[in-house]
Amino acid sequence: MTSGRMLAMGDIHGCRQQLTELLAKVNPQPADQLVFLGDYIDRGPDARGVINELLIFRQHHPRSVFLKGNHEAMFLDFLDGRNPLLFLLNGGDATLNSYRQDDDTQIPPDHLDFLRNLRLFHETESFIFVHAGLRPGVPLEAQRQRDLLWIRSEFLDSDYDWGKTVVFGHTPLSSPLLTANRIGLDTGAVYGRTLSCCDVRSRTCWHAP
Repeated sequence: MTSGRMLAMGDIHGCRQQLTELLAKVNPQPADQLVFLGDYIDRGPDARGVINELLIFRQHHPRSVFLKGNHEAMFLDFLDGRNPLLFLLNGGDATLNSYRQDDDTQIPPDHLDFLRNLRLFHETESFIFVHAGLRPGVPLEAQRQRDLLWIRSEFLDSDYDWGKTVVFGHTPLSSPLLTANRIGLDTGAVYGRTLSCCDVRSRTCWHAP
């Protein structure tokens, strides 16, 4: 086990200012590992700025893990010509606006590479990190991508035990959910609430603002 902290951050949704404030509070060190739970874009004002910040952070903290959220999946589908209305109806216009320059929308190659290489989950000895949750009774390796990115009530209302603590975002909560086998960290930053990060071993949380 690493001597550093095992950290996880909830849904950012284009809220670059909260991201930079929160990282300053948490002050990740080289021995720490930070797992970002997805939904970096859409609805908030600066999706492009958020991706820029994450790319810079990755340069200094190469052990960081970046998970895919349902909003990144919708954006990639949009860029590939699939389901454009779904993306736009879920705050995608804010993302496109952040990339628009002189009436032209261009996604930098390093941003595309980042988005196309996001992971669906991250597993350690004691934790499973995933954007939305897991379908009860289904082994991790057999989970469907749609459930990993979109599931809500079937996961949240179940008392199924995967033998590890599941750390997730996706469903906005008024404050972090901290139970024996679940940690929920989407605390609604884009809805005027807070962006949250948690040391999942100690259950210490930080928030911005």
